[in-house]
Amino acid sequence: MNKNILCHRLTALLILCAILPACVSQTIRSASVANVRTVATAIAEDLLLDVDIAIFDPGLEDYDEGQQVYPEVRNAEASYMPNLLSEALQNSGAWGAVRVVPAPNQIANLMVEGEILHSDGEELRLHITAADSRGQVWLDREYQSKASRYAYIETGRAYQDPFQAVYNNIANDLFEQQQNLRSEERENIRLVSELLFARSFSPDAFDTYLAQNRKGMYHIRRLPAEDDPMLERVRRIRDRDMLFVDTMQEYFVSFNEQMFAPYQEWRKLSYEEAIALQELKAESKRRLVGGGLAVLAGILGASSNSSVGRAAGSVAIMGGGYMLKSGMEKRNEAEMHKESLEELGQSLGAEITPQVIELQDRTVTLSGSVEDQYAQWRELLAEIYRTEIGELELPDDHAAATDSG
Repeated sequence: MNKNILCHRLTALLILCAILPACVSQTIRSASVANVRTVATAIAEDLLLDVDIAIFDPGLEDYDEGQQVYPEVRNAEASYMPNLLSEALQNSGAWGAVRVVPAPNQIANLMVEGEILHSDGEELRLHITAADSRGQVWLDREYQSKASRYAYIETGRAYQDPFQAVYNNIANDLFEQQQNLRSEERENIRLVSELLFARSFSPDAFDTYLAQNRKGMYHIRRLPAEDDPMLERVRRIRDRDMLFVDTMQEYFVSFNEQMFAPYQEWRKLSYEEAIALQELKAESKRRLVGGGLAVLAGILGASSNSSVGRAAGSVAIMGGGYMLKSGMEKRNEAEMHKESLEELGQSLGAEITPQVIELQDRTVTLSGSVEDQYAQWRELLAEIYRTEIGELELPDDHAAATDSG
């Protein structure tokens, strides 16, 4: 082979190997955040729908240990994110009480559930479902957003969550669904909620008022009389339950306040680590590939009969070996970033502690899970209900009240 042709080929390969590591692309994202839609005219209080938002599913069942998922962080996020959604809904002025609750098995006018599909400082993906007490599904879709690098730069402006667009979009979709309801439908949802709550405490007394169709949708067969003594007691029990859940909101607010600073720092560093990790992996691959090409070019040159070719081959082998070594070092550096993220996640989890809720007549210590605590509270409510009912006998016409159609 002509030595000039060989030298040109070697030179081209070496130049290619040299420029490969330098080809690092950067993306700057800029996305506007939609405002939360608000009501044009006030809704009558007796037609407002209450909303319960269950603590999110952290999405830890099927995650791969090789992924950048930290269970202690995810569990904390599962309680943190519903509060942000609650604030977005409240800002619309279109709802009654908006509460965060421990689990989705509560009875509510509208129950919102969520699962965290992906969450780091760079991207958030949630799967959200919402259904009213009748069983009518309002939402069943995925929401996602990517944060801009500017989202974590401290400015004098009021704080806005890097993924506020997700919560505002969910709030707006629920708002749109609600706006399509007639007044009769709103009233029906509220009545079904009350009867379901009553049935959960006294199935024998209230089971005949509701029926389900083939799709599992509830409809009212008839209504109890307004002066029904058992209904009055159920309403008092329900008021106590709402008071307890309202008090629990203080716990969630306190939880978010304690979590805010370390969580924001974690997300900021996680964002930087995620971007750096992507660039390191890409650069490592480029260097490994470039180094391999350089070594191959060197071997080709070293086998040449030309002294120039052999010299160029030696240089290529040395350069390729260096690039391979550099690529391996980049991989090791990427592993260090993963360990750094794990340490950040562990430190965040360590800062989240149990809370104490002060009620009017007692103090409840949240030493276990919130779900367990609320389950115990519901058991106590059932006991209070049975005590209040006592020897009360049902009126003969208890199950033959007004037919609602």
